[in-house]
Amino acid sequence: MTQYDITGMNCAACSARVEKAVSSVEGVTSCSVNLLLNSMGVEGTAGPEQIIRAFEIAGYGARLKSAPARKSEAADKPEAADKSEDVRKSIPAHKPALPQNKGIDNAGTDYHSGETAIDSMQNREIESIRRRLIASLIPMVPLLYISMGHMMWNWPLPGFLNNHAAMGWAELVLTAIIMVINRKFFVNGVRGVLHGAPNMDTLVALGASAAFGYSVYALAAMEDALYFESAAMILTLITVGKLLEAKSKGRTTDALKSLMKLSPETAVILQNGEEREVPIERVQVGDRFVVKPGEHIPVDGVVLEGNSAVNEAALTGESIPVDKAPGDIVSAATTNQSGHLVCEATKVGADTTLSKIIQMVSDAAATKAPIAKIADRVSGIFVPAVILIALVTFVIWKLTGESTGFALARAISVLVISCPCALGLATPVAIMVGNGVAARNGILFKTAVSLEETGKAKIIALDKTGTITKGEPKVVKLLPRQGITEDNLLQMAFMLEAKSEHPLAKAIVAEVTDRAEKAHRQKEAIVEELTDFRIEPGNGLQGSLNGKQLAGGNAEFITRFCELSNRAKEEADELASRGMTPLFFARDGQFLGIIAVADVIKEDSARAIRELKEMGLHVVMLTGDHEKTAAAIGRETGVDEVIAGVRPDGKEDVVKHLQEKGKVVMVGDGINDAPALTRADIGIAIGAGTDVAIDAADVVLMKSSLLDVAAAIRLSRATLRNIHQNLFWAFFYNVIGIPLAAGLWIRPFGLTLNPMFGAAAMSLSSFCVVTNALRLNLAKIENKKEHKSMENNLMEITVMGMMCGHCEAHVKKALEKIEGVVEATADHNTNKVVIRTTAPVAEDAIKAAVEDAGYEFVKGT
Repeated sequence: MTQYDITGMNCAACSARVEKAVSSVEGVTSCSVNLLLNSMGVEGTAGPEQIIRAFEIAGYGARLKSAPARKSEAADKPEAADKSEDVRKSIPAHKPALPQNKGIDNAGTDYHSGETAIDSMQNREIESIRRRLIASLIPMVPLLYISMGHMMWNWPLPGFLNNHAAMGWAELVLTAIIMVINRKFFVNGVRGVLHGAPNMDTLVALGASAAFGYSVYALAAMEDALYFESAAMILTLITVGKLLEAKSKGRTTDALKSLMKLSPETAVILQNGEEREVPIERVQVGDRFVVKPGEHIPVDGVVLEGNSAVNEAALTGESIPVDKAPGDIVSAATTNQSGHLVCEATKVGADTTLSKIIQMVSDAAATKAPIAKIADRVSGIFVPAVILIALVTFVIWKLTGESTGFALARAISVLVISCPCALGLATPVAIMVGNGVAARNGILFKTAVSLEETGKAKIIALDKTGTITKGEPKVVKLLPRQGITEDNLLQMAFMLEAKSEHPLAKAIVAEVTDRAEKAHRQKEAIVEELTDFRIEPGNGLQGSLNGKQLAGGNAEFITRFCELSNRAKEEADELASRGMTPLFFARDGQFLGIIAVADVIKEDSARAIRELKEMGLHVVMLTGDHEKTAAAIGRETGVDEVIAGVRPDGKEDVVKHLQEKGKVVMVGDGINDAPALTRADIGIAIGAGTDVAIDAADVVLMKSSLLDVAAAIRLSRATLRNIHQNLFWAFFYNVIGIPLAAGLWIRPFGLTLNPMFGAAAMSLSSFCVVTNALRLNLAKIENKKEHKSMENNLMEITVMGMMCGHCEAHVKKALEKIEGVVEATADHNTNKVVIRTTAPVAEDAIKAAVEDAGYEFVKGT
């Protein structure tokens, strides 16, 4: 999508005219105007010159959202330049390319100065309107004193004004000054008419001109009915409304502006062993940079040295810091809270996670929700229809015998009360605020369509591995035979599995490593002495150790090497029925025992699925696992339906079948989920998943939590409700206001409308729409009732012996292995650990975990 800034748009009629003009350009496949940001997103093969020419023919100005290239050190560092080029090439082809490094991207962002183009544009607009309003009020005060103060309340006037003609000429001059100050309404209004696209300014200009023109005629004819103050007041009140609207619109982009200002201006890089502070745009892929406690991480990278806790709330919305150690990934704009980190830059400038988030939010603002088409159709004919109604109103009142002044007042009231802006702003302001709320909570809607459609889902299809489960198999149970200890069983298994790359093998290696760390001993086993190592894919492993044969694998495979008792088979069946994978091990014909490995369910998956079901959604789990394991996980998480044995290429067919029953949201994280994510009505990617899955999805969850699926649906529904409210107000206002202004209720009920009050009502209508959209900032997208019950299961313990962030991470990891513990947050400075659980946990279990980790448990509260 190519984005353009547009100048000259004033209302929904303008945006409809622009869209129609650009859509007619050959090569344009789609386009959508954002009246809120005065921008347009265009897709297709048409060049910028053709697009801009279409804007100009339609009577508007346009320019590409871009900026001059920033100076880079790539020329001086060929290798770094090559790396940067590789990173840029890794961006999917259909995504908009952003400028290298910092600078102003095509979302209008000037990261380096900390100011945004959005800020600048809105500030200029507000300041321009404010100056015009102040200048208008200076002549308006004496005008009102003469026309209303003296005429209605007999306030005294200077002697030279004590006659009708003098007062009339004074009013004429003062009104003319106000009309010159607000000439923008007349210039834009006439331009709209000349280009065949009358707009809101046309209505204002017609109303003010009619009142002024008739008053000039009346003054010349020495009649008493003068409407100079109405002409001046119309312009002034509309300007007041424009100022309120501009200020309110500025608040709708707060989230996007906050994102744009997160990136640091400088970075501290290591060159020849020395620290050197450089502008952020000079950091290249491959550079090593230093982040001290309290500093923001400047670019995306990987930790080389140091341990720390990093606050990633700016990107994910999650306030709890994440422990980082060598090998872990860090992202730009996150905050290093404790340790000293040395990192290597992997993504810079436009390639960073922050930049891509900004681009997603900006692209979503540039697109148009389907519901906006209703307002667009009305807006396209709104202004001509209002002008026709005003003419008919004037003619009818004249035919009924009313005076020209009376009939003109009714026609002017119709012109100035009608508000196409309220219609045009109803959808984009809600979309902008909704996207901002989502971004603050780590939910990224790529388009306005996805924000609207997500809440309409009837079926939620969840991939199992990496979505419901952690995607990292772990050892969950050890069943050694009599005479064999758990350590003996693990040691023999380690001999075999250390040579395998299978995920189940890695689970056993990780378990041995973890136990070795807890015991403060070396984990190295005599792996090198294992000979005749062989792998039978899908079955197991075997090898020789000191002349004795070792074997490990499934039940069928292990029976080649030893005899399995009925008890062992029953235990294996029980483990499988609970969603675990039993691995059997034997040495020299002797059965050693069973190690159960499972892909552990995420702590919040069951709660998230329960929330989805409470929202009236049918929850389906898709997995390639066999039915027994899948059924066990389905029971534990509470899904409505389990579809097991699905091959990666079969998920798309399953989604297609589910779509026959209603709108489907597919949630996944892997490469094999991409076809299903694309096929679904809405695809949601878990943020920790693959780039391919994220690229194929319509919504991205940065926190990788299923709870955010429910949050995204709640926010979508709240946004759609808000749009409906805005559209209702915009239509209701005009349906009620125009007949009232035309005088339809004068004779039956005696109700009439002064043109000045009509102008005031028009001024406030758009302000009301924008203010209603801002209420979305208060939307409750979390299940507070559930959250509160979770917060009640908190306990605090004191742990002695923690010395650094690494110790905190060690204690955290040990405690979170306890069944029922959702989260543990340790602080070595206070020796306190806060534990959050789903149910009461025995203090003995906590004490044992702390002591096994090598620390001293003191007390709990």
